[in-house]
Amino acid sequence: MGKRVAIYKRILLKISGEGLLGSAGYGIDPIVIKQIADEINEVVELGVQVGLVLGGGNIFRGAGLAEAGMDRVTGDHMGMLATVINALALQDSLEQNGTNVRVMSALKIHDVCEDYIRRRAIRHLEKGRVVIFAAGTGNPFFTTDTAASLRAIEVGADLLIKATKVDGIYSADPVIDSEAIHYPELTFDYVLMEKLNVMDATAIVMCRDNNLPLVVFNLNNQGDLVRLVCGDELGTSVNNIEEPSEKNND
Repeated sequence: MGKRVAIYKRILLKISGEGLLGSAGYGIDPIVIKQIADEINEVVELGVQVGLVLGGGNIFRGAGLAEAGMDRVTGDHMGMLATVINALALQDSLEQNGTNVRVMSALKIHDVCEDYIRRRAIRHLEKGRVVIFAAGTGNPFFTTDTAASLRAIEVGADLLIKATKVDGIYSADPVIDSEAIHYPELTFDYVLMEKLNVMDATAIVMCRDNNLPLVVFNLNNQGDLVRLVCGDELGTSVNNIEEPSEKNND
């Protein structure tokens, strides 16, 4: 079998903070973060330009404390800092693989990473460097899902990829509901109408209005990220097609 060829020039991969937990109850599982770094490195070796947005839920969830009475803006700023911690950890793991990486933060933290500047980010990508966009959008009340959509649009990504723990989007949680229907392809409008909470509504609307295709896939399936960027049909594709299709997973 010959070397695989990527069909995308530039992608943005969104990984939740919980995706870094692995078997740990809190923080970062070093085994998991190395596996993620290895997968990303394979994609980079195919010549794909890779941007990343990480959540911070493995360390801190501002929304949860806000519900308990903490000031929401303060909580969200703490959550943004958690994403910076995750970004630095993934940067280190990628660099141990020999991958060139830059962390760019929406909050100014000059001693640990660069400020996010759109043109500089694009230049890093063009030079083959992985760019990790940290601290969300830099604004409270916006999720890292929205940050991923925003950064993908700003840098001209061909595809936004959302990594989850299941094989795409289902009509219900497949872990809980064995009758849940798997959708191989959906429209953005259908996701919004049916309130399929794979990403928040703001992120979905931004993708729809800017015609940015989205794929939701299982990051735990080793090799799927490479297969996805090479054009294999995996997970769930969300775009501006006319009608959703579905299949029963039994």
